[in-house]
Amino acid sequence: MRLRLCAATLAGKVAARLARLCGRRGSSLPGVVALRLYPGVLARLVSQVRTGVIIVTGTNGKTTTSNMIARMLASAGFRVINNREGANLITGVTAAFVRAADLFGRIHCDYAVLEVDEASFPRVAAQTNPRLVVVTNFFRDQLDRYGELDTTISFIRRTLAERPHISLVLNADDPLVAQLARYVRNTKFYGLAPRSAGAPRGATSREARFCPFCGHSLEYTGYHYSQLGIYQCTGCGFARPRPDVEAAAAAVAGQVMRSRVRWEEKVISVVLPTQGVYNLYNALAAFTTGMVLGIDPATAAASLGHYTPATGRLEGFLYRGKPVYLNLVKNPAGFNESLNLLFAGRGTGDVFIAINDNDADGHDISWLWDVDFEVLAGVKDKLSFVCSGKRGAEMAVRLKYAGVPPRKITVVDNLRAAIDCTLNGRGGAAYFLATYTALWPVEKLLRRRVTRTALENAADV
Repeated sequence: MRLRLCAATLAGKVAARLARLCGRRGSSLPGVVALRLYPGVLARLVSQVRTGVIIVTGTNGKTTTSNMIARMLASAGFRVINNREGANLITGVTAAFVRAADLFGRIHCDYAVLEVDEASFPRVAAQTNPRLVVVTNFFRDQLDRYGELDTTISFIRRTLAERPHISLVLNADDPLVAQLARYVRNTKFYGLAPRSAGAPRGATSREARFCPFCGHSLEYTGYHYSQLGIYQCTGCGFARPRPDVEAAAAAVAGQVMRSRVRWEEKVISVVLPTQGVYNLYNALAAFTTGMVLGIDPATAAASLGHYTPATGRLEGFLYRGKPVYLNLVKNPAGFNESLNLLFAGRGTGDVFIAINDNDADGHDISWLWDVDFEVLAGVKDKLSFVCSGKRGAEMAVRLKYAGVPPRKITVVDNLRAAIDCTLNGRGGAAYFLATYTALWPVEKLLRRRVTRTALENAADV
C-alpha cells in the first residue's frame, strides 16, 4: 500500500510539472493520474489531516468562501490544504492533496478546506469524512449536467442524512439550504439582517417559491437577491431560522465594503476589499465557520480584510488608470448580481461578455434568457457591449431582445481583439464577464495588459 501511495503521489507531481512546462494550468491532472494508479490515494492522504476536513459546497460562492476560510485558519497559525483554484471534482480535490504531499505520500497539515462540486459531494464526503460542511446557496446551474435543481439538492441531502454527526454551517436566507438542518444535529446559521427594501432591482430569478417540506407557497417579507430573503411557509410554518451570525446591510465606499457582524450578542466591524452582496454572504459563511472552529473573532475579521480574490471572483485591475473588473458568470442568479455591479458604477462603462458552451460551461445556454438583461435598457446610453466566445453571437441576440440598441453591441470572435476593444473603449470602467472555460484565457490576456493588479487607490466609478 505504501509503495502504491508513493508511486501515485510521484506520478501526480510529475504530471503537474509537465503541465506547467506546457503552459497549462493542469489543476486536476495530478489527481487524474494519481487516482488512475491508486484509487485509494485520496482516502490515504486525507487520513493524515490532523484536525479535520471542511467542505464548502453549493452553487455560487464556493471558491471565495473556501479560500476565505483557508486564509482565516492560516492566520490563526494552522497549516491548511486548500484547492484554491476551484478544481472541485474529486480529481481536483485529490490534486490538492498530491501537491501538498511529499514524495513519500506524507501530509503535514491541521485542516483541509475543500471546495466541492455539488454532484461530487457524495463521493468526496465518503472519502474525506468531513468534520464540517458549509452550504452557500442553491441555484439552477448547468441543466444539461445536473438536471433539475431538486436533483442537485438531493445529492447533498441524502449524504448528510447518512452522516448526522457532521456539523453544518448553512445560509439561513436560502430556504433550499436551510431545509438541510433537519438532517443533522449540529447546525449554525448565517444571514443578512432584514432591510426595509422589498425586492432587489429587476425581475430577478427566484428558485424557491414553494416550501421544500409541504409544497405550500413561501411568503417573503423582503429579498436580498434571488430567493435569498425573509420567508415563511403558509402551510407548515417552515420559516427562515434566526441566524447565529448576522450582518447588517453593507456600506460601500470606493472599492471597500463595510458591515457590522453580530454573534452571541457581540458585534464586530468587518471590512472587505471587494463588493457585492454575494461576497458579504461568502464572508459571513467564512466568519461563522471560524466561530464554530474557535478562531479569535478579531483574527477572523482581520483575515477577511486582507482577502485576495481568486481568479475571476470580482478581481480588480487597472488599465491606464481605468478600473477593470473580471467576474465569472455561470447561472442566472450569479449573472444578475454581476449586472448589479454595472449599476454601482456612476459613469460610463464598456462591458465584455464571453459565453462558451464547452463541457465545463454546460452545453445548454438557454439559461441566458432567465438573466434579467432587460434592466440594461435603462442605462443603454452609459454602457457599450462587446460579445465574444463560442456563443458570442447568441449573447448579442439576447442583449438586443432585452432592449439594448444594436449600435451599442459589437460581436468580436477573436478573444484578444475583443479584450483590446473593451479596454480601449470610451467608458470610464471596463467590466469582463466570462463563463468558466472563457475565464482563464481572458484572465491570462488581461494580466499581460494591466498596469496594476489592485484597486486600493482607484476612484469610485
